[in-house]
Amino acid sequence: MQTLTYAAATIALCCLSAVTAQPQRGLPPPRSSSFDANAVILKQNFDLNPDGSYQYNYETSNGIRADEAGYLKNPGTQVEAQVMQGSYSYTGPDGVIYTITYIADENGYRAEGAHIPTPPPVRAPAGRFFK
Repeated sequence: MQTLTYAAATIALCCLSAVTAQPQRGLPPPRSSSFDANAVILKQNFDLNPDGSYQYNYETSNGIRADEAGYLKNPGTQVEAQVMQGSYSYTGPDGVIYTITYIADENGYRAEGAHIPTPPPVRAPAGRFFK
């Protein structure tokens, strides 16, 4: 019986190593000659408070920065909502620093940035009034 358990464990380990040896899908790894491939974390903080609120930030050597704060709004009520707001920035391939500020709450995710297109304002139809 012990030999059977050992054999089953050996087969399971062989199958597991075959699965983990498969190439990963998704984004390709950064090129080794790339500035980003050699980036290191310069600063990183994470503060979690007893009430569940938090703050984090980080900065990398390739110019990526992020800050976020979050808390639970109206805890224990019917209108309870998680609120997260922050910003992140990075240097684009064109050398420009792009910054996004955002908030996510019960009204959804809203992001702003100088490079993000915004739709034109919607005008009310002229000459029609409802009573």
